[in-house]
This record gives sequence, C-alpha cells and structure tokens, in this order.
Amino acid sequence: MKPAITHVIYDNDGLLLDTEPFYTRAHEILAARFGKVFDWSVKCRMIGLRAEDSARVLIDSLSLPITIPEYLDARRHILEALFPQSEPLPGAVRLTRHLHAMKVPQAVATSSDRHNFELKITKHRDWFSIFECIVFGDDPEIAHGKPAPDMFLMTARRMGAEPSRCLVLEDSPFGVQAARAAGMYAVAVPDPHMDDSAYPDAHQIIRSLNELDLPAWGLPPLPEIEYDRSTTEEERP
Repeated sequence: MKPAITHVIYDNDGLLLDTEPFYTRAHEILAARFGKVFDWSVKCRMIGLRAEDSARVLIDSLSLPITIPEYLDARRHILEALFPQSEPLPGAVRLTRHLHAMKVPQAVATSSDRHNFELKITKHRDWFSIFECIVFGDDPEIAHGKPAPDMFLMTARRMGAEPSRCLVLEDSPFGVQAARAAGMYAVAVPDPHMDDSAYPDAHQIIRSLNELDLPAWGLPPLPEIEYDRSTTEEERP
C-alpha cells in the first residue's frame, strides 16, 4: 500500500542548493590558520547541524584555540561572499516546480539562519517563492535543532499537515533522524562521500532528486520529457 503523502518537506543545503562546498572552503581556511587540516572525517559529523553545534564539533575535533562565537564570526566573513553564488542541485527545480503545479504543498526546513538563507537564494527568489513555508534554524520557537524532531514538527504545524503524511527529503543523517523522530517518511539523498550505512533510518536512499519515484509515494509523476529539456534555466550552468 502506497503512503498517503500530502505534504513534502525539503532540507536546503546540499539538497536543493549546492552550498556544502562553500562551508567546506570556509572551514578549510579557518582550520589552516591554526595549522590544522579540515577533512571529511570532521565534515561528515557536521552536516545538517545548526551553526553553533557544527562549530562545536569542528573546534573540539581539531582542538582549535578559539571560542564558538569567534569562529562563527570569522566564518561569516568568508561565507557571505560565497553564498550569493549558490546554484540548484540536479533535479531540484524540476521536482519542486512540478509538485507546485500539481498543488502539492511544499516547505523548506533548514538548519541555516534566516540571514544566510537569504544570501543563498539571491539568484533564486522566484523559485523559492513556491514554498508554502520556510523554517529556519534560528527560529525562536524551535528549542532543539536536528536530529531532534522540533524543526520538522514545527514545519508540519505551520502547513497544517499531519506528520504521518509528510515526506522529508534530506542529505544529512541528522536530518533523516529528525524526520523519523517526527513520525514522517524520510528519503536520503546523500553527499557522494557519505556511506549509505550512515542512514539506517531512511525509508529510501537515492543519488539525486532526479531519482525520486513520485508515484511510489502516492504523488503525481513527472511528465515524460527528454533529458535535455528536463532542466530549467535555473539549473543550467
């Protein structure tokens, strides 16, 4: 029996927009200032966390002689120059615009704060206007970030959705854990470097949003069109 999905919720960083390389670059630069190397063994434990939590992981992992506020301030100066260059990941625009056209309510639940999110969507405001609501990591009504379920439960509440009828698309293990803790269905779209074993709670693992089988979730299928027509101007280089 197909799940009766009525609402779809997306993470943003590394799922809709290709922003993870920006974070990686900023962390590499700052770690190097202290003679340290930021690599995947540290990054994989930071994906999906709110800024303060991810900074704590990095500082503790590399034993950096810096406070969390100091680190975040230094990182901010680097990221603010990079975020406006953000581009969509494969399949993101096509999928979300299709579901919007089919009247399927959609939302974004991101660990990013509102200020950084606004920088990331600088070139994509028309696209992001299709989402029914966007919930940010610095929302005062959210006590705990992912992997706690707070963010997804708040998103469902603001959409007027039953958690059990929500499908969450996430790239991070923490995000998948949060979705499951919220009583929702979770599809993982991992970073290519992330091992599938990091997602034991995912209902499904796919390589890109182009692989999402909408009918399997009780959602309207994408139209059958040629591959070279499947992207919009927003997705093309």
